[in-house]
Amino acid sequence: MSTFVYTAIDPNGKNVKGKVEAESEQLLLSKLHEQRYHVLSVRETKSSAARTTVTKTTGKKVKLGAMVIFSRQLATMIDAGIAIVRCLDILEGQTKEPVMKAVIGQCKKDVKGGLSLTDAFSKHPNVFSRLYVNMVKAAEAGGILDKILERLSGFLEKEQEIRGKIKSAMIYPILVLVFATIMVIVMFIVVLPKFKEIFASMNVEMPPTTKALFAMSDFMLGYWYILLGLIVGGFFAFKWYKGTERGAWNIDLFKLKAPVVGELVQKMAISRFSRTFATLIASGVPMMRSLEIVSETAGNRVISNAIDNARTAIREGQKVSVPLIQSGLFPAMVTHMIDIGEETGRLSDMLAKVSDFYDDEVDNAVKGLTSMIEPCLIVVMGGLVGFIAISIMAPIFKLISSVS
Repeated sequence: MSTFVYTAIDPNGKNVKGKVEAESEQLLLSKLHEQRYHVLSVRETKSSAARTTVTKTTGKKVKLGAMVIFSRQLATMIDAGIAIVRCLDILEGQTKEPVMKAVIGQCKKDVKGGLSLTDAFSKHPNVFSRLYVNMVKAAEAGGILDKILERLSGFLEKEQEIRGKIKSAMIYPILVLVFATIMVIVMFIVVLPKFKEIFASMNVEMPPTTKALFAMSDFMLGYWYILLGLIVGGFFAFKWYKGTERGAWNIDLFKLKAPVVGELVQKMAISRFSRTFATLIASGVPMMRSLEIVSETAGNRVISNAIDNARTAIREGQKVSVPLIQSGLFPAMVTHMIDIGEETGRLSDMLAKVSDFYDDEVDNAVKGLTSMIEPCLIVVMGGLVGFIAISIMAPIFKLISSVS
């Protein structure tokens, strides 16, 4: 028997807290639902001895692809009826990534020593996120570990697919920008000084644009350390500002409000919110804990704050959709779908539909952004090269005309 602390809304609409013993969290939830309680959160209390056995370890993070393969293979073996220790032993033997191999080996030892799979996973927060651990916990409580792991695999695969699309779409513009920057620097440091020597030896009168161009070249050659210091100093200043609470909030707010890019960031945040929330609710994780995990994994402090407000509103007996509408960050379609899901008791289904819709929206937004970035880069680089070419050719034309 385990001891659980729960928070719920009774049939009269009042918030109640209680501490009871039950064989599992799932049985406790069923009992409370029979009593017409709306459960907000359930937490298992552990003794100090138990807490000391579940200590977190630090280490390197594992690639998302490795987590997808691990989850899919573990789900398949558990569905086939293989014991968990044997599953972990097989996965440890065939995993090639050193970090993942060591983590699986440690989890196997912990499970052999009497820990649950949830406690074994929770010792490695850099590998198994809170989302992952809580879903496994709900799966163990309900006896549906294979189904939850399949759901987790699908969730991680979708996350990997979206990241892959964004990375592949941004490779070309980034390569063009890097190559163009290198060429401009080489031109200012190597090519332009040669032209300046030629024009100076021939006493050619230079127009203002050419003088400005040579002045920039001289500054880069003579004071390159100042430019380097400004770049490095700006990088560390931005990193420090981002590390502050106010700075992180302002940067995340700017990401949402920035023209063109802001729309993409908002769609990605909504897609992630909907997919994570739907996966947790469908897996049997209580509403309050689900929202807490969703808030932590939102990736944007402004979005996280709106989700935290939703948690507060639920404690006060309101719907999830009300504070999301008030935040102004979630489109009407999203809040209406959530509202309908709450009314019909199919919140996870509605959230899954929202997630699928916004996954397509993110894909279209990425394609639109890259199709717009490429011509902009061409125009900017063409303008820069044209300015340099005209500035260099103008004195040459003057020289030719004077010789003629």
